[in-house]
Order: sequence, then C-alpha cells, then structure tokens
Amino acid sequence: MYAGKTIAIVVPAFNEERFIGRTLKTVPAFVDKIIVIDDASADNTARIVEETILDDHRVILVRHKENQGVGGAIVTGYKKAVEVEVDIAVVMAGDGQMDPDDLPKLIEPVAGGEVDYAKGNRLFQGDAWNMIPHYRYLGNSFLSLLTKIASGYWHVADSQTGYTAISLGVLKRIDLDRIYKRYGMPNDMLIKLNQYDFRVRDVHIRPIYNINGRSGIRLRQVIPRITWLLFKGFWERLFFKYVIKDFHPLVFFYILSFFLLTASVPLTIRLFYMWVFTGVIPGINTMAVVFTIISGLQTLFFGMWFDMEYNKHLR
Repeated sequence: MYAGKTIAIVVPAFNEERFIGRTLKTVPAFVDKIIVIDDASADNTARIVEETILDDHRVILVRHKENQGVGGAIVTGYKKAVEVEVDIAVVMAGDGQMDPDDLPKLIEPVAGGEVDYAKGNRLFQGDAWNMIPHYRYLGNSFLSLLTKIASGYWHVADSQTGYTAISLGVLKRIDLDRIYKRYGMPNDMLIKLNQYDFRVRDVHIRPIYNINGRSGIRLRQVIPRITWLLFKGFWERLFFKYVIKDFHPLVFFYILSFFLLTASVPLTIRLFYMWVFTGVIPGINTMAVVFTIISGLQTLFFGMWFDMEYNKHLR
C-alpha cells in the first residue's frame, strides 16, 4: 500500500526467462499485488514465475494460450487488477528495463488524486540522447509528435514508454477490449483517455537500455502501423469528443485542412509534370498550389491551437 492506496504491478512477459525472476524480486514491498501475464511464452517464463509464487504470495500468474502482444497482455493484467479491486495499477516490463526506484514518483500523482494516469517520460533526462539508442530516440520523437496531435495531450512528450500508473476508476470506465493489442497500445490508450477527459501527467523516469541486448521493436514495421493507428484514432477522437459529446468548431478546421492539403498533392504533381515535360509553369496551377498549401496549413494550425486550449486542463 502506498499513500493509503492499494497497488498492483502488471508485468507483461513473453519469453523473459532470463530476466523475469530478477524483475519480480526488485518490486518494492509496498506493492500489494504483482500480476504477471505470460503471453504464451515458449520458454520457462511461466515456470520461473510459479517458483517465485512460493516465496512471494503477492504474485499472481495469468497465462495466455495464444500470444496477444504486449498490449493484449497489459489489458489482461488491467482486467485482473479490476477483479482484485486495487486502487492503482502500474505496468512494469518483465525485461528489467523499468527502474523500480521510479515507482513512487509514478504512483504519487495518481494516489493523490491529481491525475488519473501517470506516464513515464525518458526524454526529461538531459543526457537522454546519449543514453537511448539514436534510432529509437528519433523514432520515439516522431511518434510522440504524431501522438500529441492524435490524442490531444499536447504536454505528453514520450508516448512510447509503457511505464504507467492508472487509477481503478479509469479502468472501470473505459472499454478495455477496444484498446489496441500490439506495440501501439500506449498511443491508443492516450486517445481513449482523452475522449473521456481524463487527466494525464508526464513523470521523469530514468531510461535503462542494454539490459538484454535485444529489442522486439522493428521501427520499419512499427512506425507505419502506429501512424495508421493514430490517423484513425485522431478522427475517432474528434468525432466522439467534439461532435457527439460536445460540439466544437475545431472539427471544421481540421476537416478543411485535410481536404486542402490533400488537394495540394495532385496539384503539386501536375505543376512539376508541366514544368519538366513542357518547360512551362502554369500560372493558375501555381496559384492553386500556393492557396491550398497556405490555407491548409493555416486551418491545421488553428485546429491544433483550439485543441490545445480545450485540453490544457487535462494535466
């Protein structure tokens, strides 16, 4: 128990036999439940967890018959946390890349009722560029920018970290079955939270890398997939929050910017085609390109500004 609140750690684990035992041993004593989700591991992950249960009765093992991805494992852990009625559920990976010393900082704003969801931010670290592999830092920064736009949480800077704390009230209200089950789960979670105006805060955590020498993330596959997820989630959020729940004209700004910027693409292609093959730059075509790009960016920035103002209290 921490600050009068019961705490559960949700540990998604897939083939983590090398690290799961050490990870469970580092969980602080104030944690009430440790919910390990074995996501259909092919190694001895489940057996090691079962051995740990003999010494630590806080540990609960839930096994998936089929692999559901890290998001699916976290959702299963959340459901179990609701079942055992803990006040706060914290996600901690099974590979030792989340520092247990950061737990109090992550839990405190949720336990104090200041926010509904606290999210670790590795980019607050002044030397994060040198501590995090550069390709992951750049990929993380790109996806974080897109997530700001899609989710409406403009103050959240590290969208990809899974080190989070969430209140029981949130878990009971959102539809856990509709959350994305793979690596885009943290991004989709933010979109779902914003639809219901839950408060979210970034909390500084220490980045830990080179623990296991490998990563299941393949940026070439993950970035296009998450980008498409964010695109769909963005329009879903706008429709639900600004049309169904409460109308706001920013919807028109975003829709207009989308059509204008989309229209600028074929106009630009035609302009360069005429220039290359005829040597002539059509005046009307040029004016149309300039108009659609400038007007599209203006309406896009107005939509973003309205969105930022509307959501600035959710921190």
